[in-house]
Amino acid sequence: MTDIFDAKIMCKKCQCEMRHTVVNKSGFELRAVQCPECNDCITHPADTNTFNSFNNLKGKIFHVKLRMVGNSHAISIPKEIVSFMQHQEKVMNDMVSLCFEDMRNLRLEFGEENDARH
Repeated sequence: MTDIFDAKIMCKKCQCEMRHTVVNKSGFELRAVQCPECNDCITHPADTNTFNSFNNLKGKIFHVKLRMVGNSHAISIPKEIVSFMQHQEKVMNDMVSLCFEDMRNLRLEFGEENDARH
């Protein structure tokens, strides 16, 4: 099936052919086309939907229990988050990075991107 972004897209303001680009928004790379004249930008609808799904999850508070597993404590990651990550084809390694940011915040990082604060 052909993607609509594979077709030539003309800017409705300038009538110039728009060029393919990538827009980085909150860590997401959104496919887009941009006019070289007026810089008008159109993002791919599928990428926009994915970004909106992320924002819906991002603002949601999940209440999970802290459990003892052997000599360690564990929490479960809600299915909605795991499903979203798998849908985005992100590789979830067996190990994740865990950082104690302050007295009330822990940060989990999935993937291989290293943060300079570690």
